[in-house]
Amino acid sequence: MIQFGMPTLIENKTLQDNIDLCAGLGLKFIELNMNFPEYQVDKLEDTDTLIEKAEKAGIYYTIHLDENLNIADFNQLVTDAYLETVRRSIEVTKKLLFLRDKYGDDSQPLTLNMHMHHGIYITLPDRKVQMYDRDFDTYMNSFKAFRSLCEEWIGDSDIRIAVENTDGFREYEKRAIEYLLESPKFGLTWDIGHSKAIGEIDVPFILEHKDRLIHFHIHDGSEKPPKNHLALGDGEIDLADRLSLAENRNARCVLETKTIAALETSVSWLKERNE
Repeated sequence: MIQFGMPTLIENKTLQDNIDLCAGLGLKFIELNMNFPEYQVDKLEDTDTLIEKAEKAGIYYTIHLDENLNIADFNQLVTDAYLETVRRSIEVTKKLLFLRDKYGDDSQPLTLNMHMHHGIYITLPDRKVQMYDRDFDTYMNSFKAFRSLCEEWIGDSDIRIAVENTDGFREYEKRAIEYLLESPKFGLTWDIGHSKAIGEIDVPFILEHKDRLIHFHIHDGSEKPPKNHLALGDGEIDLADRLSLAENRNARCVLETKTIAALETSVSWLKERNE
């Protein structure tokens, strides 16, 4: 059975609001989003509070790292700050791991979800040049250091960092991701709405590495006009196919809508499908 959870919703002012909604809808977990000020790493390090609230509701957590996370920034001071954020987030995840064992499925690694930062580009008269493409060796050296550090920080804990597709992987990013995936500490997140809204251009790469899929962001979407984060059933995605793959991969699924109403509709859609 797929483990379904919910994202951190902006309409919910507090962690308790998110927990109440999660439990009320019969979902298993909340993906704590570090883009929110209340879920910065120093706040997450109050694990006693996170655990106490989760235990009362019978849920667990995954973590979504800050979307600005850029471990290849050319400014080493910036890179070091993001690396330290990842290190401390992994330590938090270790302390929360037992909640997954108690209220979830211990056959699924606990995930920290991350985006690939595209870096900056320089606009020429006839094209745009991505700086990470221009200085690819420097870029890759950062990922070599990142992979090694994450392997050290995670150790033998059942934790994985899952790389998510967003608006189309750049070619230099694909090479970096493939390097990360050589390590058992990394996997892939398939955001099916993101891929739909950009014409499924990431799908060949994702399916080429489907044996490393461990996490899904499930929401509906359309190509024309490009939309995602829709309630299930409100878009054009072959949801049955995507959910079948998630089940086959024993992957955890976040119902990643952006509103409470869309989340409630999505849960109802799943219940009707399974009746």
